[in-house]
Amino acid sequence: MEKVKSGDNVKVHYHGKLQDGTTFDSSEGREPLEFTAGTGQVIKGFDNAVIDMAPGEKKTVHIPVDEAYGPRNEDMMMEYPISEFPADMNPEPGMQLHMSDNTGNVFPVTIAEVLDEVVILDANPPLAGKDLIFEIELVAIG
Repeated sequence: MEKVKSGDNVKVHYHGKLQDGTTFDSSEGREPLEFTAGTGQVIKGFDNAVIDMAPGEKKTVHIPVDEAYGPRNEDMMMEYPISEFPADMNPEPGMQLHMSDNTGNVFPVTIAEVLDEVVILDANPPLAGKDLIFEIELVAIG
């Protein structure tokens, strides 16, 4: 039976959970996720998990922080003047925004805290610093 090797195009269904069992993402009700195995298109632990799987095979993998989104980086926390927000916007913790840097690159941030003069923005990936659990089903190779 054919098994996944690096460079193969694959289709998988998945269910991603945190250590406490909370679901953070799932392909349920959607088309399978398609990517090329072993090329870094998905997080390292997920990439490694599909290698040697056969179509129809299912597995559950525990992916440590270092093979997921990495540790949280406090340098990714920044203060932004509240006066720079649009007048009709009421910033609140948990809101997700998009910002751009000096070169025009757009990146997501989450409001971590709202103070009197500044808003604390967190540019860490939402799953940074977390171990992840994925239930993976290989749907097809190719």
